[in-house]
Amino acid sequence: MSREVLLLVDALAREKNVEKNIVFAALELALASATKKRFNEDADVRVSIDHQTGDYQSSRRWQVVADDAVEDPARQISLSEALQQDSGIKLDEYIEELLEPVEFGRIGAQAAKQVIFQKIRDAEREQILNDFLERKEYMVTGTIKRMERGNAIIESGRVEAILPRDQMIPKENLRVGDRVRAYLHRIDRTTRGPQLILSRIVPEFLIKLFELEVPEIEEGLLEIRVAARDPGSRAKIAVKSNDQRVDPIGTCVGMRGSRVQAVTGELAGERVDIILWSDDPATFVINALAPAEISSILVDEEKHSMDIVVDEGNLAQAIGRGGQNVRLASELTGWELNIMTMEESQAKNEEEFSALRQLFMEKLDVDEEVADILAQEGFTTLEEVAYVPLSEMLEIEAFDEQTINELRNRARNALLTEAIVSEEKVEHIAEDLLALEGMDSQTARELAAKGVSTQEDLADLAVDDLVEMVEMDTERARQLIMAARAPWFAQADRA
Repeated sequence: MSREVLLLVDALAREKNVEKNIVFAALELALASATKKRFNEDADVRVSIDHQTGDYQSSRRWQVVADDAVEDPARQISLSEALQQDSGIKLDEYIEELLEPVEFGRIGAQAAKQVIFQKIRDAEREQILNDFLERKEYMVTGTIKRMERGNAIIESGRVEAILPRDQMIPKENLRVGDRVRAYLHRIDRTTRGPQLILSRIVPEFLIKLFELEVPEIEEGLLEIRVAARDPGSRAKIAVKSNDQRVDPIGTCVGMRGSRVQAVTGELAGERVDIILWSDDPATFVINALAPAEISSILVDEEKHSMDIVVDEGNLAQAIGRGGQNVRLASELTGWELNIMTMEESQAKNEEEFSALRQLFMEKLDVDEEVADILAQEGFTTLEEVAYVPLSEMLEIEAFDEQTINELRNRARNALLTEAIVSEEKVEHIAEDLLALEGMDSQTARELAAKGVSTQEDLADLAVDDLVEMVEMDTERARQLIMAARAPWFAQADRA
């Protein structure tokens, strides 16, 4: 009998190319399933097979729970009852009872087989997938085997993958039997085992296509640093040369455009702009917006944004149809790009200058002339006036040392007053708002200044309202509001 078990395990392991441990585990499940059929209740039955001898042992077990916590007598036993059987037993441990093992030759035949083969199929699929991933084959080429609810099931060798409808290039019409390429987007772990999810719209797919067409990339002479796509319509890639003798753009375009055309053909006619990568953000943005000519750029490091000034003739080209060009350039560079004309830029500068003038006049109690000088010299906050080194401020010809010291003192006093007011606002903030998960005192202060001082006040806000009130991303705003609304949901559940 024991020999029969070992022979079966050995045969299945070799036939299905899986480890023996997997087959042993499947066989233990099958034997446990057959043994459970002796009981009229959902018993917790375990079977353990000795991997060396093939002998196996069956047992039933009950989890030890508190006397008043027994909810499933088929699988649980009270502590007091368990102590009568084992004086050293503790909560959450198990009481076990050995069972007469089922006869291996007479196991509930078909059911046992199904359990064993299903386990082995899962393990086999996992093994195939692991072999596939070890080869780092992120570009998958295969044939559409069937269509399911608009999704394409693709067979690539022994691997089966899914190309979801929303990961296909818009307007492309794929059919059963078509040979397609796609990028391995992710792996979903489901009850049916690991599932490969493919994509033809992610930027990585575009990069992989160029790697196939441009040997210099594989050789390390060129590299594609980043890509951005509007699938089926337009894309941008940034390329960098690691060899001064190699022209990165010309090499990717190919003789008479052959290389880029091959990529475009695979992407249903998607137009690809190839631009030169630069470590300097402003230069990179200028390259990304080409062929539109840029008049000037103002970089705001703090907001990670740039104001791009173009003349009227270049405005439409810089923005692109439906804002496509600037949107792709923004995705490519990672900067928020604001395209504006000379007139719009001038109007914005005047508005900001006016706001600064008003700030300095109000907080420092100075006249318009002094406020204008501060703004013209590049001061933008009270902190800068208060704490910029004295030596730098003495370089301002319009001010003497006495005036500068007076301005610095007034700025520091104004900042101190603001800090005191801010602390007073915190005192009026409800404890439930400050204690909210994800909340911090600075955010609470800013909310209090806008009239939001309790958890209930925050719960009444929409996500967009909160983002507008306090500078934060949409996801954090959503989490804060959901945390504030938690009592609502708890009350609804009780009702």
